[in-house]
Amino acid sequence: MNGQSTAPGASNGITPLQQMVASCSGAILTSLFVTPLDVVKIRLQAQKNPFPKGKCFVYCNGLMDHICVCENGNSKAWYKAPGHFNGTLDAFVKIVRCEGIKALWSGLPPTLVMAVPATVIYFTCYDQLCAALRVRMGAHAEEAPLLAGAIARVGSATVISPLELIRTKLQSQKQSYRELTDCIRSAVETEGWLSLWRGLGPTLLRDVPFSAVYWYNYEKGKSWLCERYNTREPTFTITFISGAVSGSIASIVTLPFDVVKTRRQVELGELQARNLSCQVSSSTFSVMRRIVAQDGFVGLFAGFLPRLIKVAPACAIMISTYEFGKAFFHKHNQERILRPLQTSNT
Repeated sequence: MNGQSTAPGASNGITPLQQMVASCSGAILTSLFVTPLDVVKIRLQAQKNPFPKGKCFVYCNGLMDHICVCENGNSKAWYKAPGHFNGTLDAFVKIVRCEGIKALWSGLPPTLVMAVPATVIYFTCYDQLCAALRVRMGAHAEEAPLLAGAIARVGSATVISPLELIRTKLQSQKQSYRELTDCIRSAVETEGWLSLWRGLGPTLLRDVPFSAVYWYNYEKGKSWLCERYNTREPTFTITFISGAVSGSIASIVTLPFDVVKTRRQVELGELQARNLSCQVSSSTFSVMRRIVAQDGFVGLFAGFLPRLIKVAPACAIMISTYEFGKAFFHKHNQERILRPLQTSNT
């Protein structure tokens, strides 16, 4: 993942398993910090425009977006709020006071089931790919993070996409696992295996450019800060700042794709919830044209501030925790190697 001293694999003395543990720790910590922000956002949205049965909304735990389907007025406590909120801070206070602090993490466990494995796959693949590409790209080694980030995102999104589809169906229709299996088998027979990856296109259109821009700027920013502060090893502060800034830049650059992807996700979720054919839904670029026609070019940048407020800290927490975990394992591995040598010398 890093340029010199923190390169992955054998060169850094970090095993893939240790990379997985470090990324898993980062994923859990990020979710714990970011989930309350989205829970409050959803409560405020529900208060303004109550979600009818079959309506979908996007829920984010700082790692992944997930489609959630409303069943009825009382079934999902984390989007139906008792009482009235006057703003974000008021919502935080009232939720904690009326429902307990655990309510701020409503909906987190089921989304972590997919978010943590996806994050582990993504970060571990990125590290391994980046190390391999740096060696092979020679003079163009500085572009390795850009390519590695894009490829790693394609891999993790492709693996997780069928699971998201299955989870949406389970949520919307309360099917047993046998019924779900029959439903998936029927879909595969009629529409082919590719039907399990429905909605992957819009996800990749946003997430792949985001990853490429994020990792390239992160590596550049971290190297620049290390040089500025004359340190070989990036500190927690350096990785935190680099992660926040690169995440902000990537979120701004890819915001139009995020707006389109969110609309497409909600459309697909609602069509699946009502058992309608997904052919009714328009293509990604049709949605983009419709947004421009309805709201103008500015419509493609809707939700700029909320996305920035969520993405910047999520990227900063995730990458700094991950780097800290790798540094810990690197030090641990070095000490384990040196201990026998020191014993034999004494």
